Amino acid sequence: MTRVLSAWLPVVAWAALIFTLSSIPDLGTGLGGWDLVLRKIAHAAEYAVLGALLVRALGRELPAAAIGIAYAVTDEVHQAFVPGRQGAVLDVLVDTAGVVVGVYVLGRATRRAVA
Repeated sequence: MTRVLSAWLPVVAWAALIFTLSSIPDLGTGLGGWDLVLRKIAHAAEYAVLGALLVRALGRELPAAAIGIAYAVTDEVHQAFVPGRQGAVLDVLVDTAGVVVGVYVLGRATRRAVA
């Protein structure tokens, strides 16, 4: 497998998973108030993975963060067109926090490995 394919295939697969989950009309757990908390944690976690995968593919943190945040925005726009879902600025902020954490953690780990 070429370097480009091995670097970008996980990014594309993960972005496709996010897109697929965003296409589901109702992801409620039925857990009342915990449902909101669990969904926000899931948002942050899925975008932390995306941020880390983008750093791995690009080798640079700032562009990885920018692309991850841009994808979060497009994801919320997509959700605005899914029946039963809505695009939310709060979700973009939660996703952004996840991207930043993923970029930071992998970037720091990479710097440590090199040092």
